[in-house]
Amino acid sequence: METELTFSPRTEAMLARAAALCQSRGARLTDLRRDVLGLILEDAGPAGAYELLDRLRTRRGPAAPPTVYRALDFLLAQGLVHKIERLAAYVGCVEDAGHSHAAQFLICRACRQVREIEDAGLAAALNAAAARAGFTVGRATVEAEGLCAACAAAADLNGQSRAAR
Repeated sequence: METELTFSPRTEAMLARAAALCQSRGARLTDLRRDVLGLILEDAGPAGAYELLDRLRTRRGPAAPPTVYRALDFLLAQGLVHKIERLAAYVGCVEDAGHSHAAQFLICRACRQVREIEDAGLAAALNAAAARAGFTVGRATVEAEGLCAACAAAADLNGQSRAAR
């Protein structure tokens, strides 16, 4: 039943970039890893491992959780995805995979949408606070939970005060 997954032209372009990045590092973006990354990139929001597993099974046939987790571990190590700990889910990061950056995420608790930001001031503030504590930051992920503009506007329309949220 295994069939090759096809993706949008935008995702296919990002997958080609990911494969080239992996090759330049001496790593290999196998078909399974490519499919998992493609599913993440096609998703409008963060995707959980079991959600990815279910989607793989419908298109590729039988697959076990360790298969997906190994693919996710590889994609994390290559900087092609970020893990959103708060949601136990993954988002793609192929555009920025060529360089290391501090991951900063805004997570809407109402719609679960995640927006990645890259704020040098926030990264600098974290590094400065760490330095004052005698600590050197190697890698940092900041996850801020709240409401996106659309959900905040909807809540205001429904009469919920900001304090109640």
